[in-house]
Amino acid sequence: MPNIENFRAFVLAADLGSFSAAARQMGKAQSAVSTAIANLEIDADVQLFDRSGRNPVLTEAGSALLPNARGILLGNQEFLARATSMSQGVEGHLCVAVEQGISINPLLNLLHDFSSTFAHVSLEIITPDPTDMAPLLKRGRAELGLMIEQESYPTGFRFRGVGYSRTVPVAGRDHPLANLQQARHADLRQYRELVPRSRPSAATGRPAHRKSPSVWYAESPMLAIELVVQGFGWSELPYSIIADRLKTGDLAQLNYAFQQSDILYGVDAVWTEQRAIGVAGQWMLNRLLELPQDVWREGEPAP
Repeated sequence: MPNIENFRAFVLAADLGSFSAAARQMGKAQSAVSTAIANLEIDADVQLFDRSGRNPVLTEAGSALLPNARGILLGNQEFLARATSMSQGVEGHLCVAVEQGISINPLLNLLHDFSSTFAHVSLEIITPDPTDMAPLLKRGRAELGLMIEQESYPTGFRFRGVGYSRTVPVAGRDHPLANLQQARHADLRQYRELVPRSRPSAATGRPAHRKSPSVWYAESPMLAIELVVQGFGWSELPYSIIADRLKTGDLAQLNYAFQQSDILYGVDAVWTEQRAIGVAGQWMLNRLLELPQDVWREGEPAP
């Protein structure tokens, strides 16, 4: 069975063009490199170099096998690096659940930093419905969650506010509300309001938070979008998931006569005390908590 040093000698000799140069790189005698390559040729039952000239030249078989040898060396390096990370308490996999409708733009630079800091950690990002968040965290399917702030969380859950989600009132392009320069409370009350379950008051069904006496609830923001486009009513939806539909004209943004500022809902980082967060997960949580509030403006990634 070839050892890793045989493959290293082969790759270095091929790259540097001589056994002596490979020997200097490895800090060994030239005879040791020649023996290592000869042993590799015996194990592989092929000739890797033509030694008839002044300097060794790769044979056809050597050229064909060189990429495989590089892959073996790279795999060995990755194995050792990942093993070192694990011995230091760094988990091999991290799952972050981001609720549908929350923009990922503020996280982009954070994710770039994560990829370089934890190169050997497999990161998974899932986008569940809000009703699925607590079970995912409780079962350990996800270690961290980002979700629209709730009035209360299940026992054993911890949360910290990290930002906000911008929400925009919209109607279908052919809806009567779309033709109004400004929509009053009286105008909104005439038509059905479509409410995603991710809205904080939707789970409790408290009518005081609704602007219309006629309400339909949609399981997800994506479903609410389609219902609005088809003219079933109007809705307040996360800008991050309707921006394209506004550009195409499928949706029309409503201007409230009674409210001049953006509609903002808090975004919480959520985790459970029942499952310990690893080194990479704690790094992710700390960075989320450090995000400045202004990065949550749409289209502006975090610094």
